[in-house]
Amino acid sequence: MKTKKKVAFVCVHNSCRSQMAESFAKKYGEGLIEVYSAGTQLRPQINQDAVRIMKEMYHIDMEATQKSKLLSDIPVVDYLITMGCNVKCPNLPYQYQTEDWGLKDPSGKEDAEFIKTAQIIEEKVKEFINRIR
Repeated sequence: MKTKKKVAFVCVHNSCRSQMAESFAKKYGEGLIEVYSAGTQLRPQINQDAVRIMKEMYHIDMEATQKSKLLSDIPVVDYLITMGCNVKCPNLPYQYQTEDWGLKDPSGKEDAEFIKTAQIIEEKVKEFINRIR
């Protein structure tokens, strides 16, 4: 049986973009990859605007299966993807590659920014999964 590749999506607070990416990767990469998200700092909960947008647009309840995690809370991964917050991850080893998606944080902005960010992340996750199949 083929071993699933481990993928981590990393952002400073692990409360918005990286959580959305984790959700989409679980949805589109089910059976193919093990998905994690983490940050360098914790928030007490996932960004509630992101939670609401993901529920309304995609019927995904991030709070049901996800929570804010630190880099030290996840295993060594094969692929490391940062969201665009200039996070340096010296303590998170990865095997194959790292990339930065350069996404601006929609926190504190209008719903339109969250929707745009979710749509970009969804497309990037689909492209990534197709690339590593």
